[in-house]
Amino acid sequence: MKNNLILSLYKKPQTVFTLQEIAMLFPDIPYDNLKKRMSYFAKSGSIRKLNRGVYAKDQFNAFELANKLYTPSYISLETVLQKAGVTFQYYESIFAVSYLSRTVKVGDYTVVYRRMKKDILLNKLGIEEQENVVIASPERAFLDAVYLYKDYHFDNLSSLNWDKVTELKNLYASHVLLKRVEEYYQVYTDTLSV
Repeated sequence: MKNNLILSLYKKPQTVFTLQEIAMLFPDIPYDNLKKRMSYFAKSGSIRKLNRGVYAKDQFNAFELANKLYTPSYISLETVLQKAGVTFQYYESIFAVSYLSRTVKVGDYTVVYRRMKKDILLNKLGIEEQENVVIASPERAFLDAVYLYKDYHFDNLSSLNWDKVTELKNLYASHVLLKRVEEYYQVYTDTLSV
């Protein structure tokens, strides 16, 4: 049975699993028994225990880990903005949006969660799922940053698709955000005319 359970997990495309997800994959195994087995497998090195109730394959995706530690959540803010070339500052931490603000360290990884209002957090506009990772588009990450941070500096606003920014900005239902977006758009258009 051990080989079947571990083999089944390694055959899955996911690299990180919560105990609840494993329980759904193996409904015939009582939950308490499954907990004990997973603890044993982690101690024997068959699978990695990353956090309480969170297990991973030997090679796992850190963004997927960030999504699994707190659900619902999605990768956003500095992580996406740096990847898209909107900001140039490098951060080792992974930034995500969730229902709470918290910094979590798991092994070599630090995940910084920023709290977002529930109706914004659960809105799927501008959110994509790529290889088992829920991640914001650069435009959604830009708007998240404008919403959460008062005076944020963006290095390269030309990396954004401003039509998409316009489509997404109303989901925040904030006049302050709309005003800030207009100010950033003005900065962007001013740099084009130079």
